Formats: sequence, C-alpha cells, structure tokens
Amino acid sequence: METVEMNSVSLKRPRSEDDVANADEIKRQKILEKSKAGNDSGQSIETVTEQPEDAKSEIIPNEESEEQEEEELEDSDEDGDPESFADMMKHGLTESDVGITKFVSSHKGFSGILKERYSDFVVHEIGKDGRVSHLDDFSVPVDDEDPPEETFTVLSDEDKQRLEELQLFKNKETSVAIEVIEDTKEKRTIIHQAVKSLFPGLETKTEDRDGKKYIIAYHAAGKKALANPRKHSWPKSRGSYCHFVLYKENKDTMDAINVLSKFLRVKPNIFSYMGTKDKRAITVQEIAVLRITAQRLAHLNKCLMNFKLGNFSYKNHPLKLGELQGNHFTVVLRNITGTDEQIEQAMHSLREIGFINYYGMQRFGTTAVPTYQIGRAILQNNWNEVMDLILKPRPGAEKGYLVKCREEWAKTKDPAAALKKLPVKRCVEGQLLRGLLKYGMKNIISAFGIIPRNNRLMYIHSYQSYVWNNMVSKRIEEYGLRAVPGDLILKGATAVHIEEGDVDNYTIHDVVMPLPGFDVIYPKHKIGEAYKEMLVADNLDINNMRHKIRDYSLSGAYRKIIIRPQNVNWEVVAYDDPKIPLFTTDLDKLEGKPLPVLPTDGKFRALKMEFSLPPSTYATMAIREVLKMDTSIKNQTQLNTTWLR
Repeated sequence: METVEMNSVSLKRPRSEDDVANADEIKRQKILEKSKAGNDSGQSIETVTEQPEDAKSEIIPNEESEEQEEEELEDSDEDGDPESFADMMKHGLTESDVGITKFVSSHKGFSGILKERYSDFVVHEIGKDGRVSHLDDFSVPVDDEDPPEETFTVLSDEDKQRLEELQLFKNKETSVAIEVIEDTKEKRTIIHQAVKSLFPGLETKTEDRDGKKYIIAYHAAGKKALANPRKHSWPKSRGSYCHFVLYKENKDTMDAINVLSKFLRVKPNIFSYMGTKDKRAITVQEIAVLRITAQRLAHLNKCLMNFKLGNFSYKNHPLKLGELQGNHFTVVLRNITGTDEQIEQAMHSLREIGFINYYGMQRFGTTAVPTYQIGRAILQNNWNEVMDLILKPRPGAEKGYLVKCREEWAKTKDPAAALKKLPVKRCVEGQLLRGLLKYGMKNIISAFGIIPRNNRLMYIHSYQSYVWNNMVSKRIEEYGLRAVPGDLILKGATAVHIEEGDVDNYTIHDVVMPLPGFDVIYPKHKIGEAYKEMLVADNLDINNMRHKIRDYSLSGAYRKIIIRPQNVNWEVVAYDDPKIPLFTTDLDKLEGKPLPVLPTDGKFRALKMEFSLPPSTYATMAIREVLKMDTSIKNQTQLNTTWLR
C-alpha cells in the first residue's frame, strides 16, 4: 500500500545550544538503556534525536446509509489538551518497538518542526509516464454533448432533496413531479437534462395535469440503475472516463472520494486512482471517474471547501492502484537548529547514500495494540485473540466513544450492547461487532470477514513489515553498508543470491530483502536464519506461509534495503511569522498569490527540501535520516509537551 502521511505533532527543542546538547545526551542514554532492556534482539538505537510522525488511521469507505453525523463525530475531539494527549501516548509505539533502529549517515542530527502547518507538506503524484501531476488548468473540454450551465441551477433545493430520496429509494414514492413554471420547450429540455445528469438512474417524461405542465421523474430500471451510471446517455465518441487532477488540503483520498460521490450522488466505487494520499498535507493526484462529465465535476469547485478539480480530459480507461511511478515531496521543516554545515552534510548524504527503506510508524497503528500483533494472530489462525485484540480496552489515545464501547465489551461480551455505545459504525470495531451480531460468537472468521478486504489485509501486511524492519536492522548491524555473498538482488522480477565471485559487481543499493511468504527466497547468510528464528518465536512456520483462508496466505515480496531519493533540492530560508507560507502551491499560482517577502535575517530558520520517492516508500523515513530523530508519536508528543511546560 502506498502511503505518505506524517503527523502534525511537532517538536521544539530547548533554546540554548548547551541545553540542546545536554538534553540530547540524557535522552539518548535513556533510550539506549530502554532499548537494551526491552529489545529482544539486543539492538540499540545508534543516534536518537527527535522528529514527528503519524500512524495511519484505518480508512474504511463510506457505506451509503451512513450519514453526515458520523463524519462530524469522527472529526470532533481529534485535538485534545497536549499534556493529556502526551500522557495517553505513553502507551504508544517507539521506533525500536517496530525494528527501526539504524541510520546510514554519519552527520550530527538536528531538530526542526515538521507539519507545523499542513501546508508545509505537499505531495505531487508521479504518473506511470513519469509526469508529475499539477493542478494548473480549470478549463473544461468543449463538448457539444454537454448540457447548458443552467442544468446545475434549474432545480430548487427542495426538488433536489425529493429527487435524491427517490433515486436512493428512501421513501415510498414511485415518481416525483416538478412543475414547469416557464412553459417553454427549452425550459422543459433543461429540466429533463438536469434530472438525468444529476440523478443517474432516473428517467423523465412530460405530463399535463390540470392544465399545467409537469416533468415526472421515475426509476427506469429499479435498484440496479444505481450500480451503473446510465450508459445510453453517454456519447459514443467520448472516452468513458473523465480523468482529472484533484488538489486537496487536509483530507485523505478516501474521504475526498466519499465527499465527491455524495455531491455527485453516485457510488464511490465508480472512482479510481493510482495511490492513496493521506490527510495532513496538501496533495495533488490524478483521479478517474466513470461517465461523469468534466462540466459537472468543474461545477463542484463552486461548492466544495479544501478541494479543487482541474486538468480534465476524457479517456477510455480507469486508473489502477500501483500504476504510479512515485511521489514528489515538498517539505518545510521549521525552526531548525542545525548549522549550515550540518544541513549540507545531511542533505548531501540523503542525495548520495539515501536512507534505510523502513516501513514508517504509520504502518503499525497509534495505540497500545499495534496492527502487527493482530496480523500475527490472524496468521496463527488464533481468531479469539484477533477478536480480543481489536475489541478489548486499551490504553492510549482514542476517541471517547471507542473507550466506552471497549469497556462495554469487556463487561458483557455482548456485541449489541457494545455497538450501542458506538455512534460511528464504520470503524473496524463497529464492523466486527456487526459481524459478531450477524454470525454469532462462534463464527469469528465470518464476522471478521465483514471488514473490507483491504483493511483485513492491512493487519497481515503490518506483520510482514514488522519482520522486514527487524531483519533489515539486523542485516545492517551484521554486514554494514556493502553487498556481501548470500545477499539477494533482483534480476528482472527474480531474486538471486550474490555469489562470492560476483560481490564486487554490486553495491548496497542493489540489495533487496524479502517480506516473508511462500513465494520468496531468503538470504544465504546469518540473516536467513534470523528470519526463521523470528517466525518460530511467533509460532509461525517460514516454510508454510499458506493460510487455511486464501486471503490470508502470504506470497511475500522483495524490497530494497536502501532508497536514494531523486531530484533532491534544498534551501534554508529565514522567517519571522510561523504562520506565513514558505512556498507557493499549485492553487496559489492559479490564483496569482505571490510568495510573502521573507527577511534575510529572520528570528527563525527553515529547511525547505524537495525529493522524489518510488511508491510504497515512506517520506518520514527520509526525513528521519536527515534529522536523526525518532519519528514515533509517543516520542514526539512527550518531548514536545515537556518543552512546552
């Protein structure tokens, strides 16, 4: 799964240079002690300072029956008192908990604030043709088949409400009558067009009633009409898919698509995209939608906040997950403490050597029950533990209604009672409880199956990532940053071992490591055995990664140990006001907004950096390498709130 999110939690260090050094040394010693005491592999963190990051939230597509109240509930209580949040995050994960313990660069770390504003983190998708997606054109392709602009305004809000209820079978009416006030053929035509284009699945006819003209809307094909937008109304000469660039602020991709589908009155599954982009950022990506006109999409720009749609074109194909080449990042790290020399060393190292291709903290969850533990229980076929891990009370940062739901579950083990405490039913907990209600407590497998497939697989992929991170740290500790006999490299899609005589032909940048599965091979040196030992300790057989349930069988994959970002550029800028933007976005450029004039010797310094990464690579881990910081929320919130006191 492609993911690029980093959290809003920021770090500020003490102000004096001496304080910084002393505080760093104390923290480093404490972390080293904890690492040695709590890390089974005996590894320790080499250099630890501080920097922020997020855990990816579980994204579940909207069901059509869910209403806006849920969205409001989910958006509320995200930000609490920083001290209480830090207190809750004491139970969260640190990097060493998930195997992230090494760095490849030798420079001294420094601190900065990441995502002080979500607009400090901008992601542009790189398509399969290598082109970076930009929003730079709001124009709509000219098409004789498009309805007039009046189509979007001819219906009253009341008409739209009645038509939507009819379209979604929310009442017992079989038709809706709209009186034609100005009875002309042109006016009637526009109303017909408006109903058919705004409410797929409805047909219209004109009737005389008591000497007045009415447009009658009705269902042509029953409930099946909602599954596919009307095919016969789409011009044959036009590509079936409208491709567009989606610019969004502070919304993740699934949320954005749910909002678009709601406004367009269509199902979310008619949208396609190449990769998901996360919430706390400005992101620019390509989206395709089946048989919705560019004109209709462009109209949304007038009524949606934090979204802009543009660069429209018609094509004959949808988009597919994984088709993208990667993402281009523009990141501002504010209030940096590093010297010019440290920054130069760090950025040169990032460009020349790269960073360890760890799976970032968002892969493993934010609470005291990491996603990889649930994945391990699934692989062990231990379904009672899967249920228990998902539903039991847990310390850590959680919304109040989830806490109450878990408490009810612990007390009664009654799915109906626990579900009543949960106003938001779309979350994993709500779906599992509904599954238990439907299938009973003795059929947890079927109950778990109600959760969307991608979310179920997220757990076992998290376990694979956990193993991979730990094994890569061991590999680097054992053999350093050089290719050695027994390492794996890819020839095409096939992995082969490096033989003694060929070792000089390869560098660490060629070496890959496997995610455990039934269709991979393992290194021939000590790390191959370490994989086996780790899985044995988890009651799993590395030679039998097929599961009784096909969905949970792991074939495995290969992943490069080190990633060298492309198109690396950086600049240090001075500023006085923490709220001002330090670069212009696509939307700023379209709207002609100039960049604020920055002082030459401002109170603060920021590092503005740009780089491109391939898919499934974590920008967080690149920034971790630059700053030499623990990216866990646990570490960042505690350090931040300590400083704020």
